[in-house]
Amino acid sequence: MSSTEPPDTRTALPVPPGGPGPYVGAEETLRSVSLPGVTLSVRASAGVRDGLPPALYVHGLGGSSQNWSALMSLLADRVDGEALDLPGFGDSPPPDDGNYSISGQARTVIRYLDHRGRGPVHLIGNSMGGAVSTRVAAVRPDLVRTLTLVSPALPELRPQLSALPTGLLALPGVTGLFSRLTRDWTAERRTREVLALCYGDPGKATPEEVAAAVEETARRLALPYFWEVMERASRGIVSAYTIGGQHSLWRQAERVLAPTLLIYGGRDRLVSFRMARRAAAAFRGSRLLTLPEAGHVAMMEYPPTVARAIRELLADTEDTPAEGPKGRATRGTRGGALAPESGADGAPGDTTPDAGRS
Repeated sequence: MSSTEPPDTRTALPVPPGGPGPYVGAEETLRSVSLPGVTLSVRASAGVRDGLPPALYVHGLGGSSQNWSALMSLLADRVDGEALDLPGFGDSPPPDDGNYSISGQARTVIRYLDHRGRGPVHLIGNSMGGAVSTRVAAVRPDLVRTLTLVSPALPELRPQLSALPTGLLALPGVTGLFSRLTRDWTAERRTREVLALCYGDPGKATPEEVAAAVEETARRLALPYFWEVMERASRGIVSAYTIGGQHSLWRQAERVLAPTLLIYGGRDRLVSFRMARRAAAAFRGSRLLTLPEAGHVAMMEYPPTVARAIRELLADTEDTPAEGPKGRATRGTRGGALAPESGADGAPGDTTPDAGRS
């Protein structure tokens, strides 16, 4: 995988001395893993029983491993889950090489999985993490048992207008300007603005979740590299959108061998809902879950519904031979669509297995 970062963005960013750490739930653990050139903060569910298959969760732009806490808890009896803070995000310091391209982030995930010897894993990614996970699954199929993508950041020819401000962060100087224009914003206001952008219904965030997010926002805003990481990571996404040929994300999606679950929200303001069918066609043999009321982070808005769909994927995968004709993973015998549901979170779901099959 070649880097998409311009040479002038490869300088290392300063790492501040230790301070207040990120929020850690009562049923979670947080540890630090050092690899050559990068140190990663890894969140995991506490008390996982032995023998469960491994899973790895990868967050999106501006997010952290904390985005996966609710879903990890619901799946803790099914998978041995770990969630990464990608370099420069959450509690992970910037990487030594300053590389925030999609390829650079994918290399980090691959290095972590190789280091831990956990593959093949059930790989689950959101937004930028969905693009990273797609690249990992394409170039290292031996590391991925199943792939779940929640609103993956795959190239769009006509992005939504509501997504353009995020893309503008990639332009030099824009993040500095934005930070100056919003310097009087409180951490709570910033958190509310992010919720309005990422949630289909911001009211679904509980007071406890909002309080934890406000605390995390305040902590990260105090980091000297916060805005520069956002700029470089945004630039990495934009660069990945412009790459053509065999390295394009859509071409790599076609190379994915792992059984794939795609999840899209009808109120997503960052990734267009219309991309759902294109993605289902690109990931051959995939299944598609559409949540009309969800926004960009369905795993946070409707975790029981997302967890149920993942459980179905895992169950079908266990019933399926590892490899089918022409070396491609095949679907199990549990055919038929999931019935639309209104679970504990009240989210109606429309799930179509094999949506991309011609």
